[in-house]
Amino acid sequence: MLDLHGFGDQLLQGAGITIQLALCSLVVGLILGLLGASAKLSHIKPLQWIANFYTTIIRGVPELLTVLIIYFGATTVLMAIAGVFGYEEYIEIGPFAAGVTALGLTFGAYATEVFRGALQAIPKGQHEAAIALGMHPRRKFFRIILPQVWRVALPGIGNLFLVLLKDTALVSVVGLEDIMRKANVAVSNTKEPFLFYLVAAFMYLALTIVSMVVVHYLEKRASRGLTRG
Repeated sequence: MLDLHGFGDQLLQGAGITIQLALCSLVVGLILGLLGASAKLSHIKPLQWIANFYTTIIRGVPELLTVLIIYFGATTVLMAIAGVFGYEEYIEIGPFAAGVTALGLTFGAYATEVFRGALQAIPKGQHEAAIALGMHPRRKFFRIILPQVWRVALPGIGNLFLVLLKDTALVSVVGLEDIMRKANVAVSNTKEPFLFYLVAAFMYLALTIVSMVVVHYLEKRASRGLTRG
């Protein structure tokens, strides 16, 4: 029996935090990715500039630095904004919020390109048919465009989520009690780094395998009814 010196429950709690962080970051990233892709394909130049600036900056900065900048910089920015309105109380951004923001921004920057490619892959006839039927643009997007975009983008989004899942370990540097943080605490108390880092690695691997199974299921479900050559 593997002896974890009483830290087994702590590691499981860390796994729960890791899953929550990954899922919340995924939601933020998907929204930013769709908005970014729509902006890049927009005929409005300022929207294109904003989207290009966003993806260039975020993809050009290491994710660890993004986490640190958000964690330490967001408090300063928010307090400066609050000071304009006369609010002088200290505003603190917690590790979880900073992690979701940083990872969501990063995921969204890469997802922007995935969604942009998926949107461009939709035949123009689909748009024309929806207009001919008198569909409202919002209804056309949710009933015609989004389901097809989801099917085309899902493999790329699935791969990005697997990367995101592992990148959650970066947020441990600002004190988030995730798998990596719990493993570090266990190592500092037991002086057995190989044991606990190996256990942490297997936990991340298990989460990755489960995610791959879920993504594969979603891909099969999204491809129902398609004719295969």
